[in-house]
Amino acid sequence: MNYQHNFNPTISDTHLFDEITKEKEEIGYYNLVHQDTTEFKAYAKTVKQKNIVVIGIGGSTLGTYAIYKFLKHSKPLFKKLYFLETTDPIDIKAKISNIDLEDTLFVVISKSGTTIETVSIFKYIHSLVKCDKNNTLVITESDSKLNEYAQTNGIKSFEVPKNVGGRFSVFSAVGLLPLAIVGLNIDELLRGTQEIHDSFFNKGVEYERVFQKARFFTEYKSVFNINVVFSYSSRLEGFNKWYVQLWGESLGKIDIKKTRQGLTPIGIIGPIDQHSFLQLVVEGRRDKTVTVVKVNDFHSKLAIPHVKLEGLEELDYIDGLEFSTLINMQADATIESLNNLGDIPCDVITIDGVSESSIASLMYEYELLTSVCAKLMYINAYDQPGVEAGKIILKSKLKNK
Repeated sequence: MNYQHNFNPTISDTHLFDEITKEKEEIGYYNLVHQDTTEFKAYAKTVKQKNIVVIGIGGSTLGTYAIYKFLKHSKPLFKKLYFLETTDPIDIKAKISNIDLEDTLFVVISKSGTTIETVSIFKYIHSLVKCDKNNTLVITESDSKLNEYAQTNGIKSFEVPKNVGGRFSVFSAVGLLPLAIVGLNIDELLRGTQEIHDSFFNKGVEYERVFQKARFFTEYKSVFNINVVFSYSSRLEGFNKWYVQLWGESLGKIDIKKTRQGLTPIGIIGPIDQHSFLQLVVEGRRDKTVTVVKVNDFHSKLAIPHVKLEGLEELDYIDGLEFSTLINMQADATIESLNNLGDIPCDVITIDGVSESSIASLMYEYELLTSVCAKLMYINAYDQPGVEAGKIILKSKLKNK
């Protein structure tokens, strides 16, 4: 007797963990935590230029920007990192007008090597300053056209592993190399990812947290299909952007039953968006979960001074309060107000401080969470067919212009 079925029962935790462990053998981002950074650090020491310009888009820039944005004001960096990632002509000219192109290393990043936005910007830069082995670095797949270009022109190149997707590539050469060049501690970044990796795969606290959250998100996706990350630090603005790409491009898919799936990511910043988006969360439709991200230690003693303002004496109780304490109290007030409502799913992530390991831990946890959600939704987290169609149309239009 032959029996076939297309039932999709809820996967048990044991089965789910086995699936992730098996996937770990093929999907490369899981294992980036164990890589040797010696070559990255050695190259970084050879860079003499003061300005580092990353030319790329999407997964080639967002993760690197997220880490740099979070750390740049708290670390003694002697080089500046810039990102050219849009074909907006005004943005391109505005950014390069503030950069000494003669004292710049251009880091061209494209996994495929044929990303139109990246090549277009590189061509423009090449028209302004000669890009050669002395001021250009390439990060791409080993068999890409961009790598061929680099080899032909004697330009140093580093490889993006084929089994590491762009939006999961921040802990590969894509992110680690530019960050090492500007002076960040990439070994500490990897230490942060290793702690999360080991806790998850040894079924520790991280395993419990990721599985519980992924199950809630996927089992209630027809009700709470919007996931809001409310980050209480302007330094996490880059993380929010990275999260939106990771979540949207990984989970917006058609599943094995040809059903359209998706969890909509929204990234907002506190306390700024307490005065805007929070109103929608509190009194709008109950279709949103909220994850509040707090920073425990801002490494700053900046405080509200004891300044008397005529007519505003009733607010003198804030005098002497450190701004870091104020922003965390604002976060706590928002959390308490949401919990008091009783019908808005809310969780809180508190990262230790402004350090390489802290931001890396947060980002690696979200990569794991994305993978587990995808398994529960019976979709492939690592392709992007909905994006590819637009690329094909664009290339056709450009060729026939």
